[in-house]
Amino acid sequence: MGTSVSGKTLSRFLQRRSNLALCFFLLSVATLSVSISGAWLMIQTDSLTQPEGHFRFPPAFAVSTVLLILGSLSLQTASFHIRCERQRLFRRQMLQSLMIGIAFVIFQTQGLSRLLPQQKAAQEIGLRDGAFAFALMHGVHFIVALLFVVFVFLQGLANRYDHEYSWGVTFCAWFWHALGIIWLVIVSGFVIAAFAPV
Repeated sequence: MGTSVSGKTLSRFLQRRSNLALCFFLLSVATLSVSISGAWLMIQTDSLTQPEGHFRFPPAFAVSTVLLILGSLSLQTASFHIRCERQRLFRRQMLQSLMIGIAFVIFQTQGLSRLLPQQKAAQEIGLRDGAFAFALMHGVHFIVALLFVVFVFLQGLANRYDHEYSWGVTFCAWFWHALGIIWLVIVSGFVIAAFAPV
């Protein structure tokens, strides 16, 4: 009963646009702060040595690829739950998607930090600067996707979605799926480069 009352109170609080905007700002700052702090911590504790003159696929990219796929599944499940009016399961899936997104940013940033010193070795086997630029641009677009998840999560807490109106959830999932497909293309280039003969 207490959880239901507090949920209704939160929902009423978030239905005011000014409160929703404030919560979106605060949760976005918290999400980005956790992501950046986690990435910085991983980069600082990274002790792997890089082999000289040979491009090496960053292991963090394998982890971030799995996280991207899990996030797609989680958002697709959230979209299904809201169309079936399973509000609690929908909110749980949105929160899970947010956590996966934070983990993705952490691992992706750590992978990019391992990638940048390898540009010279990559160019020698034909992987040009464009591949690195695409990886960085994908990271920036994913930050937008992460903030989109924050917004949809808060809108869900405000009871803005139901079986009749779930377009925001569906579009959020599609946006994530599109970034996932683009990432699979980018990461394929890095995998080919890593196993190309020197």
